[in-house]
Amino acid sequence: VQLQASGEGLVQAGGSLRLSCTASGHTFSTYSKAWFRQAPGKEREFVAGINWGGDSTRYADSVKVRFTISRDDAKNTVSLQMNSLKPEDTAVYYCAAHMYGLQPGEYEFEYDYWGQGTLVTVSS
Repeated sequence: VQLQASGEGLVQAGGSLRLSCTASGHTFSTYSKAWFRQAPGKEREFVAGINWGGDSTRYADSVKVRFTISRDDAKNTVSLQMNSLKPEDTAVYYCAAHMYGLQPGEYEFEYDYWGQGTLVTVSS
């Protein structure tokens, strides 16, 4: 499966941005999906995940309440709605996927497929 992320942008602190990731090459509904991010000079970290059944989500503590992950199987997409953005949210955001999974994983090694990354910049 190939993943294509979109939604790159520059936004002021307190603003909102929506990222989307579209899959091709395979039916996306049987995959658990997640968003990771990598800030300059830092390691890539887990942001949010949703299991293949769509009934379980997981968030990093730093984004809870502010970010929401969702999926649209009809469109083969997973989205990340980001509200109340902070400068520390500035990073390259990556979507990732792996087949099935009762719970969305939070570690990179759990994911087999990765998108190319999309840049989110939050100005203060």
